[in-house]
Amino acid sequence: MQTKIYPETKLFQELVKVFARTVKTALKRKERIAVALAGGQTPSSLYKLFTSEEYKTSIDWTRIDFFLGDERDVSPMSERSNFRLTNELLFKPLGIEKSQIFRWQTEIIEVSEVAVNYEKIIKRYFDLGPGEFPVFDFMFLGMGDDGHTASLFPFTDALSEEQRIAVANRVEKFDAYRLTLTYPVINNAKNIYFVVTGEEKAAALAEVLQGEENCPKFPAQCIRPKQGKLKWFIGNTAAGMLNGKAAASK
Repeated sequence: MQTKIYPETKLFQELVKVFARTVKTALKRKERIAVALAGGQTPSSLYKLFTSEEYKTSIDWTRIDFFLGDERDVSPMSERSNFRLTNELLFKPLGIEKSQIFRWQTEIIEVSEVAVNYEKIIKRYFDLGPGEFPVFDFMFLGMGDDGHTASLFPFTDALSEEQRIAVANRVEKFDAYRLTLTYPVINNAKNIYFVVTGEEKAAALAEVLQGEENCPKFPAQCIRPKQGKLKWFIGNTAAGMLNGKAAASK
């Protein structure tokens, strides 16, 4: 695990540089790569940089296929939809083809069927056999002020899921379901990039990186790649409660 703290004005520039460099290396070894994007507002600054002239032309976006790590149980046209945000800020500006975008089909009425359908989509894309999990080339994650990541929220059923790829996770504090990839999928990725900004997340981040293990309470603690690389990109305000302002590896 690697953790780096940046001024929040520079964090996303550094993340984009690392991603661009690693993507170019990956595309020398394989024809296409699969990227799972994070939901929420944190990635917005990242997407704006991706669509800047420098990276719009220097990264071969035509060879990247996109998935979403989690989604809200809303219409894909809803202002609360992770897909809509990503589509408006990233896919459309980059001219990403529909064939490269693999989204949660939330227009399906039954939320559990949305998860089953997404699991089928992923299995087909990765050509998975029984009991196999996909290997994403890149997994982008954010973290909430409660220590959740993707839609793996504290004390929810999805935290104990070991067989499924995608689930509908009941989150009582929202009185709603969230759709999410599971721990086995996330931890199977080759490169996991955690992005955490904002002073309101400082307490949870200190628990996740330096506190005693308590994954049910702080789900981000259990992001532990089996063989891949885990990198934390932390804004200086989010790092305010870390011991010595340096995140200790556990």
